[in-house]
Amino acid sequence: MSGTASNGRTYRERNTTADRALDILTMFDETELVVSATAVAGRLGVARSTAYRYLQSLVSSRFLEEAPGGGFRLGLRVMEIARLARHSYGLPELALPAMVSLSERTAETVLLTRRVGDLVVCVETAEPGRRPVRISYERGSALPINAGASAHVLLAWSSPDETRGMLQAATLRRFTPSTLVDVDELMERLKGIRQAGYAISRAELDPDIVGIAAPIQDDTGQVVAAVSVAALASRVTREAEADIVGHVLTAAREIADRMAAVAG
Repeated sequence: MSGTASNGRTYRERNTTADRALDILTMFDETELVVSATAVAGRLGVARSTAYRYLQSLVSSRFLEEAPGGGFRLGLRVMEIARLARHSYGLPELALPAMVSLSERTAETVLLTRRVGDLVVCVETAEPGRRPVRISYERGSALPINAGASAHVLLAWSSPDETRGMLQAATLRRFTPSTLVDVDELMERLKGIRQAGYAISRAELDPDIVGIAAPIQDDTGQVVAAVSVAALASRVTREAEADIVGHVLTAAREIADRMAAVAG
């Protein structure tokens, strides 16, 4: 069976046309919002008449449109595809590349958490492959609101009045001697976390675990999630904390940047 389309062109020719269409579309960037047939001809290494034929094909399919001052600009079909792409991404998908990178850099477990009422929910995880002993969390597992770096980060950027009211209404469990269950002490801790920009907890949920978390903010500055490293305390010396804090803050910024890019 030959690779021939119904209009007589071979599949190879169709793929070449598609490749050239993609070449044209990738000519656009923030500094090149309009392209000319001459520029396209130079980019593709074809005659101007051939370049113009490719451009008109993209215009007819609404990927391009003729610009008012001459040349061609991106068309409505590109905007429609961009909108669909934005809807196809959820926070876990956006965050996972940065989480995997963070896990590789620290060789520890990384969590993505969100607050749901008075609970903290783990929505995604990334675990290191080279640790014989590592901490595991299941997606969908709930963590307490008063203990751990993730919980504290998710509360620190909330309204103080709302946070205090929620903590006073919740049942605050003590998991270790280091767990904070006094609302005034918790509010003071949250104030310090907001000033620092990150949270560190040692032995608050488990006597053997240290957590380091940073907030993920949307383009309005609202904290929508937290990214954190959970590690055995024996592997995280006080000297190593600063390095991990830097990596966690970098991951939080990367996730926020990806969110902003998808939001358009």
